[in-house]
Amino acid sequence: MANIHPLEALSDPTRRRLFEMLRDGPRSVNELTAALPVSQSAVSQHLAVLKEARLVRVQVNGNRRIYSLEPQGLSELRDYVEGLWEDVLKAFQQAAENAQRRNGDE
Repeated sequence: MANIHPLEALSDPTRRRLFEMLRDGPRSVNELTAALPVSQSAVSQHLAVLKEARLVRVQVNGNRRIYSLEPQGLSELRDYVEGLWEDVLKAFQQAAENAQRRNGDE
C-alpha cells in the first residue's frame, strides 16, 4: 500500500465515519462494524487505509483488534490544516493591504 495522505484517507464517507467514531474512544472492529451498514471485511479495509494514513493505530488484545486515534498522525493533519489557514490569512492580509493602498490613492 502506498503512503496515503490523511486528507485522502478521510475523503471517503465510511472512513470519515469510522474516524469520528474513534474520537469517542477506542473500539473493536466488531463494535465499529455493528454501527455501520458495511461488512466486517469492508470495515477492516477502511481501517487499514486509516492506519496507512497514520490516523489510527491498532492494539491486538487476544483475538480482538482495538483501534484508536493515532496522536502523531493527528498532529501532522493539524499542522497541515493550520498551514492552509495561515496561507488564507496571509492572502486576506495582502488583499486588505492592496485595497487600503488603492483607497489611499483615490
